[in-house]
Amino acid sequence: MPEQITIGSSTIAQQLKATGVAQVIVVLSRPPGAAGARGASLQIRSHFTASEKSQNTQIARAERAQPSTPYRVYPNLGVILGIVDRAGLSGLEHEAGVALVSGAPQFSPIWPDAARAAAPPARTTWGIDRMKVPALWAQGLTGKGIRVGHLDTGVDGRHPTLRKAIAAFAEFDWTGARVDPTPDPYDTDDHGTHTAATIAGRAVQERRIGVAPAAELASALVIEGGNVIARVLGGLDWCVEQHARVISLSLGLRGWWEDFIPIVDILRARNILPVIAVGNEGPGTSRSPGNYSQSLSIGAHDKNDRVPLFSSSQSFNRPDPLVPDLIAPGVDVISAQPGNRYQSMDGTSMATPHVAGLAALLLEAKPSATVGELQQAIYSACSLPRGVPAERGNRGIPDAVEALAALTGTVIGPTRRRRAQPVSSRRRARKRKSGRTRARTR
Repeated sequence: MPEQITIGSSTIAQQLKATGVAQVIVVLSRPPGAAGARGASLQIRSHFTASEKSQNTQIARAERAQPSTPYRVYPNLGVILGIVDRAGLSGLEHEAGVALVSGAPQFSPIWPDAARAAAPPARTTWGIDRMKVPALWAQGLTGKGIRVGHLDTGVDGRHPTLRKAIAAFAEFDWTGARVDPTPDPYDTDDHGTHTAATIAGRAVQERRIGVAPAAELASALVIEGGNVIARVLGGLDWCVEQHARVISLSLGLRGWWEDFIPIVDILRARNILPVIAVGNEGPGTSRSPGNYSQSLSIGAHDKNDRVPLFSSSQSFNRPDPLVPDLIAPGVDVISAQPGNRYQSMDGTSMATPHVAGLAALLLEAKPSATVGELQQAIYSACSLPRGVPAERGNRGIPDAVEALAALTGTVIGPTRRRRAQPVSSRRRARKRKSGRTRARTR
């Protein structure tokens, strides 16, 4: 019998100690896909247990509905979310069809640091201009044909800038089940409409707020309330089904929680770039999964290229130690508000869709690009503004023109200075230079 690996055991152990049951994510070892995951053996499914202490059971009781099964299958991800007791956990860990078992943290939205009413921009938002996005538009790149997954509080499909942007919409209820029939796209808050329009908002009377104004949005309502991990997994599974090439997430769990690493690995294995906000809790903090090496982690900067105090940043003991990976426009960002209005928001949630939109533009230019190629092109196009500590801004701000050149070789106008390196590489370079200087002075 092959040795099985359990990660996130501290999360599971804490839940088992407190209540006697735990919610776990089970990654199946067979090739993922609808047939493989739905066909997970009865033996594997037998290890899950119905419990009065399960959140889904309590939700069903509150709604006077029949309790659902003690597990939910996500066939496109190849995972199962379910409730186990100690015996069930032990059984799962020794099943040949199980690759690993992890805990199931409950994410929350990364709410804006500030929000205020605003008029739409006269032409383009400052963030779009700062990233030099119009230069890519002039080359005919608008994100056409690229689908971006957008998991948030929903989206107002009646807003003029979003009416033609939403290719697909799904709502996941408080237990993680997809709502059927599918409602018209709507937003339970303001957050989702704002982030969606920054990704792919269409021009309205020549006023532009969307980075990729012809990209297609696959938008899922997954937060906030209920069994959030079940809802987020449902949205991600659906985005895989929708053939999304990029997924924009402005949610997370405060601190470092490794339980969701397998899911981000699965997204990357499907050639989907996960663009995730790092958090709004300030220096020395970050959120999972935005602080994973496997995520493209996004912090915020303002119109003066300064990193605001709210933007999270943190250093870890790993080869690429710093998060965020880069910073993007995230202060006084004007975008759509439900009800045909506009508003300005501050937050790493506002910076993240800028980079998701940039990724869509680049993928239109090179649809065959891998996740690694796409991410490296964005990294290499970053430069750290003078006066911004690397510990806060890491690689710096991406330049759309440079990213296009890095990915495709297409040069628009003069090339700029050397491309940015991650802080660990810069430190090694400084040490090498210092060593050469000392050698010459001996």
